[in-house]
Amino acid sequence: MQRRAFVPTAALLSALVTALVAGCSSASGTDSSAGDSKPGETTPAAAPGKYRTLPEACAAADGSALKAMFPGVEALPKDQQEKVYAGSAVVTYDTDRRVGCRWKADSADAAHQLSVDFERVVSYDTAVSDEDRAQQVYGDKETAADLPPAHSSTPTPTATATPTPTATASTLSTPSPPTSEGTDDLQPRTLTSLGNAAFLDDALARAGATGRERTITVVFRTANVIVTVEYSEQPTAAGVVPDSKELQDRTQALASKLAEQFSD
Repeated sequence: MQRRAFVPTAALLSALVTALVAGCSSASGTDSSAGDSKPGETTPAAAPGKYRTLPEACAAADGSALKAMFPGVEALPKDQQEKVYAGSAVVTYDTDRRVGCRWKADSADAAHQLSVDFERVVSYDTAVSDEDRAQQVYGDKETAADLPPAHSSTPTPTATATPTPTATASTLSTPSPPTSEGTDDLQPRTLTSLGNAAFLDDALARAGATGRERTITVVFRTANVIVTVEYSEQPTAAGVVPDSKELQDRTQALASKLAEQFSD
């Protein structure tokens, strides 16, 4: 009778344990090898903003700049002049993130108001830099301004008129209608020489029954800071329309001085 080989129970258990341990060690080694294939790999955080602080808003515009914005104030008593030029700080919850100041003055010819706002944009998304987030915030402001499309600077060719022998003295002496040169230069538009990006808005509104008020707004971005300058004039005489070019020139001049504070 054929006899089967006999394997002692203890030896069999020992062989099974050895095989299991070897299998676990092999699996564990494979996982470890896969996990360590890219040691220390992490997603790099986006770069922080260039500017970490903001200027003092009410001191951002110097005396000469404020005198240009408030013509007629020099005729006031000295204590009233100082009060106008001192301005009033805008209350904010975090002065590291946002500061602002307002000025106002009434003269014999018009009432003027000025406000300056500095916003330091911070991105709370580690994948988006502060500057990229500032670009988004600025873009939203420009979109909300609803600027008209830019006009082409190329002049449209016009046909040359050929005089006819039948023209009379009366037709030759008739003056041409006035043109509106410069209108396109004064419309709301983007600005190319202020910060990384900038735009100007010009709004004329009624003030009371017969008054008119013009408000010029200039917004510009430099790195992760957005600056807004808002300047308005309301003449005291009824029906007088504030001059657009004059107010735009004043506002842009002040905005340029503020931008210099962020230059290297």
